[in-house]
Amino acid sequence: MFDNLCKFLVENFSSDFATWLLGEPIALTELSPKELSIESIRADALILRQSEEIVLHIEFQTQPDKNIPFRMTDYRLRVYRRFPGKRMRQVVVYLQKTDSELVQQTTFTLEETFHRFQVIRLWEQPTEIFLQTPGLLPFAVLSNTSNKTNTLQKVAAQIDNISDKRTQSNLAASTFILAGLVLEEEEIQR
Repeated sequence: MFDNLCKFLVENFSSDFATWLLGEPIALTELSPKELSIESIRADALILRQSEEIVLHIEFQTQPDKNIPFRMTDYRLRVYRRFPGKRMRQVVVYLQKTDSELVQQTTFTLEETFHRFQVIRLWEQPTEIFLQTPGLLPFAVLSNTSNKTNTLQKVAAQIDNISDKRTQSNLAASTFILAGLVLEEEEIQR
């Protein structure tokens, strides 16, 4: 459920995600994992977006996964094989707070092979980042906020000010679902 939701948000608000993760509002188009396949890999939350110069690879995770470093390395090599001239930014976004050491891993090492990727633990991120653009609003309640209910109310107020009803509805539903990772349903309903 969270995987599909995050994919939906990236697809519909790719400029917001590019600004957050790349530092600039680059127009990104979808890159199908099938274009990179030697053999099929099942990756629940694999999101690949590309521009002329860069490929953005995002993996959203609710739980730690010991296979993430290898998967990130594997996809980097697959992208390099297909697009040797493109830069690549790889980011694992952990949605749910955990004390697991696995969410600290940012490298893969195998003998002489070394690969580094970025990890974002949402619960450590400043809330303000997610209140600046519509596509990131649903993640605000998962950020480093001392009052998750108050943050959810701020997000709801911003969503209410969005004029496009479809966008407003999609963001409200997305926020409701993601808030369920940290708040009780009754509190979210209020």
